[in-house]
Amino acid sequence: MSADKIQTLIGMGGYLLVMIAIGLWYARRSNSNPEEYFLGKRGLGPWVAAMSAEASDMSGWLLMGLPGVAYFTGAGEAFWTAVGLFIGTWINWAIVAKRLRSYSQIAGNSITLPDFFSNRFHDKKRILMTVAAIMILVFFTIYAAAQFVTFGKLFTFVFGADNYYAAMVILGAVLVLVYTLIGGFLAESMTDLIQGIMMFISLLLVLVVGFAAAGGFSGINESLHNFPRFTDIFGIATPVVGADGVQTLVDGKPLFGPGASYSFLSILSCLAWGLGYFGMPQVLLRFMAINKTSNIRRARTVAITWCGISLFAAVAIGMIGRALLPVEPGLASAGEAEKIFLFLSTKFFPPLLAGLVISGVLAASMSSSDSYMLIASSALSNDLVKGLIKKDSSEVNVMWIARIAMLLVTAFGIWIALSGNDSIFRIVSYAWAGFGACFGPLILFSLFWKRTTLPAAIAGMISGGVVVVVWKNVIAKLGGAFGVYELLPAFVISCIVIFVVTLLTKKPSEEIEKEFEAAKVTEF
Repeated sequence: MSADKIQTLIGMGGYLLVMIAIGLWYARRSNSNPEEYFLGKRGLGPWVAAMSAEASDMSGWLLMGLPGVAYFTGAGEAFWTAVGLFIGTWINWAIVAKRLRSYSQIAGNSITLPDFFSNRFHDKKRILMTVAAIMILVFFTIYAAAQFVTFGKLFTFVFGADNYYAAMVILGAVLVLVYTLIGGFLAESMTDLIQGIMMFISLLLVLVVGFAAAGGFSGINESLHNFPRFTDIFGIATPVVGADGVQTLVDGKPLFGPGASYSFLSILSCLAWGLGYFGMPQVLLRFMAINKTSNIRRARTVAITWCGISLFAAVAIGMIGRALLPVEPGLASAGEAEKIFLFLSTKFFPPLLAGLVISGVLAASMSSSDSYMLIASSALSNDLVKGLIKKDSSEVNVMWIARIAMLLVTAFGIWIALSGNDSIFRIVSYAWAGFGACFGPLILFSLFWKRTTLPAAIAGMISGGVVVVVWKNVIAKLGGAFGVYELLPAFVISCIVIFVVTLLTKKPSEEIEKEFEAAKVTEF
């Protein structure tokens, strides 16, 4: 191994040791009971809540998936997806955060999202909790798999050993498992604060240095103008690829087709990513864990600022990368293009600093996968086992079951990551749609329509999840208007189902209505 790679690994290794140390430190404070382990005893300050919400939400997708799309097909899809996510972030913090923080405590001091749904509707049979927990287990395992793919790409890039991709996936998964298993929600949230800062600094460093190296706006435009529709936000570039998915070269230059217009339906499809925020457990859980409702406004400012700058930087890095490295053997397919951030980091920074910059990718993946693993394990241990199967389980048993569940989720996520789909962007889009459609409409109706009923909640959640799967795997293949991102039709159908079933069923009890009214005015 070369001296440069050793220095890069030292930079990354130092970062990893700090994360594990934080997990060990918070292990002393996070293992007394499930409320501390799963929700940090509602003690997050505004900076920690904001940064951990955004870092766990964006994941390795922000530093690899989104720049990869911008590098391969230009501005269109990446830009509108970023706009949708920014709008969704702002609206979620503006209207959902405060109400959910209060309501989750009023509704039986709920410590998980399925717990909140069950308590909100006084679901004595725990049907809603069970369905929600199953949805979390399924889609979070897919989500975790996307982060494990990121680990595989990152470590094989650093080690220069593509043959060891599977081993690198497993290594990354185990590293995250260790500190999450030990430290719980507090360790996860505190490491996410640091990881959010790392992601932000890494993005800005690569953006600024890459922008200068490419010759500023004029240099970038000159380099990209030969690629039809590449810089057009209302169009999309069309790389000419072979049967193996690798872009064709002519006289040493990447070959592009004439490009295509990005239709209104395509733009709407990208903007629909913003709808997913209303149903993201890793974000909603931070709303529930903020120490004071009065801190939400400050947290919102931090989160929106971080999100807007980071999304812009990610898209710009992908496009700058194409200007600087139009032909690169390791970036020639849609999946490989997701390594553009790594290529630029090692190209422009000395090895030790490059290791720290690349740790931004590691931070992004760790901050997300730890959240997914913890929430999925809470769904199995707290919601399914204690909430449904064995209600008299002790707090100690619940926490041990959570740790076993975390091991199982990690193992299944590794299996998915090694199944052959190497596009981080596409894996995340599927899981994002699942959560957005299952939980998003129900969160909004639960918080803002007192009349919403338990049967409607169950029907809306199930219909959202079913439509995502059917639309993605069956209907979307019809093409045309049916090729829209599955989150959009699933979200709309779930809303319609909740509305119609609510009107057809008996209104909620007086006790439920009193809790709803209390949540509107109570602050903690």
